Amino acid sequence: QVQLVESGGGLVQAGGSLRLSCAATGSEFVFSAMGWYRQAPGKKREWVATITAPGVTNYADSMMDRFSISRNNAENMVYLQIDSLKAEDTGVYYCYGAWNEYDFWGQGTQVTVSS
Repeated sequence: QVQLVESGGGLVQAGGSLRLSCAATGSEFVFSAMGWYRQAPGKKREWVATITAPGVTNYADSMMDRFSISRNNAENMVYLQIDSLKAEDTGVYYCYGAWNEYDFWGQGTQVTVSS
């Protein structure tokens, strides 16, 4: 059974940094793409960034300057570095992995930025 588990969230002051991690277990394949979404309180889930297996990255326009996605295919991990955190970055961050027509999702990790 494939599971994705996020970690690294927490309470951080505005201007600080966080590195979120997502570990995929139970898969015998390399996800063609992995990435992150986030959901702020009272808002829809929004796409943050994606990274393909060869390492090609894409970011939502508003995320390009402070967010950095990376992955380790050997360990089936994906990471999200967030710098210069702002109060509006508060929300639940979800990782996903795509393989063929299947998408797998984690349960999310809470990020709270205090101003």
